[in-house]
Amino acid sequence: MNPSTALARVVVDELWRCGVREAVLAPGSRNAALAFALHAADARGRIRLHVRVDERTAGFLALGLAKAGRRPVPVVCTSGTAAANLHPAVLEANHAGIPLLVLTADRPPELRGVGASQTTDQLKLYGDAVRLFHEVGVPERRPGQNAYWRELVGRATAAARGFRDRNPGPVHLNFAFRDPLVPEPTDPVDLEDPRLRDDWPESLAGRSGHGRWTRIERVSTEHIAWLEEGPRTVVVAGDGTDAQARWLAETAGWPLLAEPSSGARSGPNALGPYRLLLDTGPDLEAGIERVVVHGWPTLSRPVTRLLARPDVEIVVVSRRPSWPDAGHQAYRVTTTAALEGTVEGAGRREPDEWLAAWLAADRAARAAVDDVLAEEPEFTGLHVAREVAGVLPEGGLLVAGSSNPIRDLDLAAAPWGNRLVDESGRIDPRNHRRVLSNRGLAGIDGTLSTAIGAALVHRSGPAYALVGDLTFLHDANALVRGPYEARPDLTIVVVNDDGGGIFSTLEQGGPDHAEAFERIFGTPHGVDLGSLAAATHTPFTRATNGAELRGALSRSRGLRVVEVPVDRSRTRDLHARLREAVAAAAYDGVR
Repeated sequence: MNPSTALARVVVDELWRCGVREAVLAPGSRNAALAFALHAADARGRIRLHVRVDERTAGFLALGLAKAGRRPVPVVCTSGTAAANLHPAVLEANHAGIPLLVLTADRPPELRGVGASQTTDQLKLYGDAVRLFHEVGVPERRPGQNAYWRELVGRATAAARGFRDRNPGPVHLNFAFRDPLVPEPTDPVDLEDPRLRDDWPESLAGRSGHGRWTRIERVSTEHIAWLEEGPRTVVVAGDGTDAQARWLAETAGWPLLAEPSSGARSGPNALGPYRLLLDTGPDLEAGIERVVVHGWPTLSRPVTRLLARPDVEIVVVSRRPSWPDAGHQAYRVTTTAALEGTVEGAGRREPDEWLAAWLAADRAARAAVDDVLAEEPEFTGLHVAREVAGVLPEGGLLVAGSSNPIRDLDLAAAPWGNRLVDESGRIDPRNHRRVLSNRGLAGIDGTLSTAIGAALVHRSGPAYALVGDLTFLHDANALVRGPYEARPDLTIVVVNDDGGGIFSTLEQGGPDHAEAFERIFGTPHGVDLGSLAAATHTPFTRATNGAELRGALSRSRGLRVVEVPVDRSRTRDLHARLREAVAAAAYDGVR
């Protein structure tokens, strides 16, 4: 089976699983794979196919089917002006709130902009009139495609139905197809046909039975998705979460893997260097059967790999129309989740064997990290992150840069002991340390301005920023302020390793790339940060060890810069020693 046929048949199968029962086709060449797949689904009695020779007519026919049937209806066309002729129906569906699925075929990227026939710019062709647009990657014969295609269809049909915002409307998926565009006569129609097991590098079937790839629950602030007790579960809390993730972990008795900017990295179930445990833990990662995801976890590859495992049930808790599922494995998406039998305000469940094993491994891993850092002769970014986290009081604010600083906090800073609720049983933000980071796109730009803005409205305690030198230089103009502007109380700690230290921990930092590394990744700059601060009349201090840093952090009035110079040449070796130490300690911790 060629990739175009595989994509088309998987998409049509998942549309049927998501409740699509009618489809409209306008004939063409580039959309041939979808046409054959819809014809096969019609022959099997799954989706009734309607064919129209004019795209404008086809669009409004699909609109009428969706409006009367109250189900999403796809309309499929070829590239070029065919796609443009669907625009009137898209506009009507937008203003009327009709769940129209616009599936346009397109040329692959190498045929765009070079004068190829029937090729124009179809990216976001309908502008803001659609609830979701996605450029579907050119199908390839490799693992991971089935999950991507099926999860995308679930996301698209959910957006068309108005999941979360209760604002149904049109959705646009643009499919780039390469030749061949038609199936072979011997290609299996059934995606569970045994012949496909040898022909394709992964199963192209959906979930067991007739289940959708992603089960999506309608938004309701009162609704709780009750989770059964059986599977061994961990809670992952990414950026932008809240105390709900911690509440779930404690009431259910599950380990909590919380990023620093999640708002949930506290309490007895929160783990410290969890990403090292996922990499090296004694069968703990392999034993995970379910993950409940809150927020946007983006910091570590071990968590990313966990969320992409096909043998793990992924439950996503999100109130946003776009939910995180980079591994395309989410089975259930809901707004609130709780363990069956628990109620709001329920206390912490005592650790069972599953949680106790994680907590024992975590204690051993924290001790191992402490020992390695204590033996390290040089002051490093990990030491700085631990010191800054250690001085942050309840009610304090910390804004972390999106490169090494937030990851150093994640690895070296122990979870805080914040109370979940106050004496009245309510969550009081004044009792909690707040960690913010620009993790939406994880860029380094604008971080100082973000920190200054956050500090200007922060009222419950001191405010700090922890950034790298490149992040600082990228937004140094934030220190420029006029005489009439408000002055924040903010201490900016700059870990200065004279370049891009994070790259030394990645593949390009290995010995095979040493010759080119400094110029194109290390990028030393040699900037005197003290002189730069002086140019803007910003108070400046340099700290070279823990005692000097703690002294500098104790003076928190006004806007100040504290530079901590470190040597990035040792970073890769230090992280390797941490992994080895945690691997050995974690095994000892659970024996």
